[in-house]
Parts: sequence; structure tokens; C-alpha cells
Amino acid sequence: QSFDRLPIRVRLASASALLTFVILCAFAIAIGSLTVSRIRADFNRQVLDTANELPLQLKIIASPTGLHKIEEISPALVAYGNSDNHTFIRLITEGGGVLRQQPENAPELEPSLLPRTERGYRVVTRIGRVLEGSQYGPVIGRVLIVYGRKTSDTEATVARLELFLILGVFAGTALALLAGMAIARRAMSPIAQLTSVAADIARTRDPSRRVPEPASTDEVSELAQTLSGMLHELDAARSERESVLARQRRFVADASHELRTPLTSVLANLELLAERSEVGGLSSDLGDAARSALRSSQRMRRLVADLLLLARTDVGRRPSRESVDLAQIVIEAAGELGPVSRAHEIVIDARPARVTAARDELHRLVINLIENALKHTPPGTQINVLTRTQGDDVTLIVEDDGPGVPAELVPTLFERFVRGAGDRGGSFGLGLAIVKAVADAHGGSVALDGTGADGRTGARFVVRLPGERTAPSGEDDAQAGDSAPGGWPISDRSLAT
Repeated sequence: QSFDRLPIRVRLASASALLTFVILCAFAIAIGSLTVSRIRADFNRQVLDTANELPLQLKIIASPTGLHKIEEISPALVAYGNSDNHTFIRLITEGGGVLRQQPENAPELEPSLLPRTERGYRVVTRIGRVLEGSQYGPVIGRVLIVYGRKTSDTEATVARLELFLILGVFAGTALALLAGMAIARRAMSPIAQLTSVAADIARTRDPSRRVPEPASTDEVSELAQTLSGMLHELDAARSERESVLARQRRFVADASHELRTPLTSVLANLELLAERSEVGGLSSDLGDAARSALRSSQRMRRLVADLLLLARTDVGRRPSRESVDLAQIVIEAAGELGPVSRAHEIVIDARPARVTAARDELHRLVINLIENALKHTPPGTQINVLTRTQGDDVTLIVEDDGPGVPAELVPTLFERFVRGAGDRGGSFGLGLAIVKAVADAHGGSVALDGTGADGRTGARFVVRLPGERTAPSGEDDAQAGDSAPGGWPISDRSLAT
């Protein structure tokens, strides 16, 4: 598994080097064995041939009185027995006595007619003749000619050969690894180029780009063509999807806009019926039905307004913008929601914060944030709404000390039609989606901060918008006023029921 995690070029080069190593090892073993065997066989044959020549080359002449009086030995004894050549010759009588040896410090090895290797020497024994009087005299006896030659020279040659083969195997493997890396890098370069282009396409999200296609007709070229075809289809699918979404957005925007007129008429008629039921102009059953229909129609009007706002932001329609004070919008929105706050306390700390924006959209943003806190917190919860100017940005903070947002809801909190468990059908799940859409349309952002002020638990929504101007240093402090216990400034307006 660890081998599979390596890059492909490393695996290819490693496999090539391993295969080369196995082949070279087999070659070295076969060639080395044959060569070593041949070297040793040639050495043994040379020793044997020399030993076979010695009885003919050595002339041993003795006096008639016996072998103990050797008168002459031919100079071949010195020629064949030479310490410089790592050879020796020993002449032994049939009784075991040593007649002569060359050199004088020749090793004492037992004679044997069979060739053998002993104590680092290859030893061969042959039988020589002893002549009487002269080299033409009769044979009067025999001697054992022991000839030996050191095997060290041959073994040194064998060791050098083995070392050369071992180094050759490792050198060939290293060269195969380097060559494999170079070839693999060269072979993988088109794929690396394809990967780079694909990464750029993923980064820019532009499937209209095309990947380079190699000139060769191989697997890489086929991969490039497949990627090009896939990108072409993705581009076509994206264009088709964007076209469909654009038509859907236009339809929703147009339908929402067209629904406002009949809804206004329906609401007016239902309000008239509800008023007549209160003064006794209708039966109680019809009055209850009219009031129920009025509440449903009011919900439908809010839904249509929400859908129209989202559709306008989706299609990029920008209503006229003006310089507005976010603090004033917060006070108006809190005053509008005060009568329906249901035992919640809304505390406003609104400091001047001017932005260039669509007033109605900002009003809707503030309304949705405060309504979200009212719907998802128990009675008695305090809701704090603050506006601040920080550098070039304007910040709106809506926080509460309620139970907070469930962890499983956080990732999809600002998506459309997402409703909390405690909503109980009180909304359409579009409130926070509208907040995000308005903030994004004005070049700002909205985020959920996990803790409220002073480390209190609860939901804390922070909206940041580009400010119209930068407040002078110390302006916030001058406008802050006194502070309430716990670090809260005395509110510009406090609403509670």
C-alpha cells in the first residue's frame, strides 16, 4: 500500500530499476560463475602442464655410489621453482628424504600423485629419473618431483572479477533508476500539463477553457480529448442551467410583482369585511372566516414581498439607493415590532452609521433579524440591537441571550426555506436568506457569531456594510453616552411588553 501512494513516475522508475537489478544479477551470476570456473580451470591446467614437463626438463645426475651423492641438477630447477612466481619444487627420494628444494623456504607438503589444493597451493607430484654419470647415462633410480603454485594470484583475479560484477550490477541499477526517472518525467509531462490546466479551470470555474492535446495519438492524447469533451459538455450544461435559472428568476420576479396588485385588492376587501364584522354587519362565523382569510392573505403578501426581493437580487436588479442612517432604520424597525414582541425586551443602542443603500431593503434586513430573534427565543429574552461605525465599515449587531442556534442548523442557516425546529410554521424559511441577499447586494456580509456580549450564550448576528464615510477618531466615544450596568450603553430606545 505504501508503494501505491508513491507518485507514478517514482513507481515506474522503481519498477524499471528493480527489473534491471534482477536481470543484471542473473547475468552476473551466470557470467561470473562461468568466468571464475574458466579462470580456475586454466590455472589448474597450467599447473598440471608444468608438472608434466618437469620430469623431462629436470636432469638429475648421480654418482654410481648412490642417490645420496647428487652431482648435478639442471638449471630448470631454479627456473621452475621461483619465489617471485609463487612456485616451488621439491625432490624427494623413494624413502622420503628430501634431495633438493627450490626455493629453500618451500612449504612442506606431502606428495600425492593426484592434483590437490593445500595450504593455498595447487600441488602436483610426478616421478622423475636419476641418471648415472651423465645425462646420457642409465637410469639408476627414481625421485618424486613435487611442484606447487600459489592460488592467491588466481583468487585475487576472481575477487576482482566478482567485485567488478557487483559494482556493475549496482551501477547499472542506479543508471536504470535515473534513466527511468527521466523517461517517466518526460512521459508524464503531458499529464502534468493537463493537471495544471484542470487545476486552473477548477480555480476559475471556467469550463469554456480547453485542455492542450498532444500531437501523438496515445493514451495521453485520448485522455486530453476526453477531458475536452467533458468540459465542453459541462460548459453546455452550465449555460443551459444558467439560462433556465435566469428564466425562473424572471418568472418569479414577474409573478411576484403581478401578484401584489390582486393581493392588495383581496386584503382591502378582507379588511373591510373584518371591520363590518366588528360593528355587527356580519354574522360571527363570517367575521371569523374573514379575519382568518385576512391573516392568511397578510402572510401571502409577506411571502410575495420576500420572493420579489430575492428574485430582484438574483437577476441583479438594483433599486435606487440613497444615503440613509442605519441607526434610524433600526429604531423604526424596532418600533414596528414592539407591539408583537411577546414579552421580549428589545434594547436599542443605535449610533449614527450612514450607508448608501436601498432604504426598504435595509429595513427588511433589520426586521428579519429582529423577527428571527423573537421567534426562536423564549419569553423574557433580551434582544440587543447595535449599530457602529468602524473605519470604513458600518456594523449592525443583533444578539440575544436565548438558547442559540442548533449546531446542525449552522451550515445551512442562510439558505432558503431553512426553518428551525422551534419555528412551528411561523415563517417561510426565507428571513435569513433575505438578510444575506441584501447584505451581499450592498457589498457587505452577514455572519453568525456563537456568543453574545460579555460571553453570554445566545445567537449573535453581525452584518457589515461599506460605510458612506469614515467616522473621525473619537466620534464613537463622544456619541456613546452613559453606560448601563454590565457594560451596556443606555439605549436610545427600549421597547418591552
